[in-house]
Amino acid sequence: MNTLIAVAIAPCGVGDELAPQVAEVVKVIRASGLPNRTSSMFTEIEGEWDDVMKVVKDAAFVLAEKGIRTEVVLKADIRPGFTNMMQEKVAKVSAILGGNNVRQKEL
Repeated sequence: MNTLIAVAIAPCGVGDELAPQVAEVVKVIRASGLPNRTSSMFTEIEGEWDDVMKVVKDAAFVLAEKGIRTEVVLKADIRPGFTNMMQEKVAKVSAILGGNNVRQKEL
């Protein structure tokens, strides 16, 4: 069943800058071949439930297997009969806004 997840996988207790460890996690996700998109806080992954969960496990364990305490935050949208939700959900909101998908300006 098609599943869209937003996941944040981060190391704990490894210092102030986490980008190198997060990059290791994202590398595993991108190598999976599943559709994915990374933002500043989460990475979205879309695919069949078992495939997506395997990627989450593999990505989390890339840090855990190095002895790094690893935190995983996950949100899942399981919607039978729908695919390409990563793009379609954003497109529907943009259409309601008149096709305007402009980012908020910095304060």
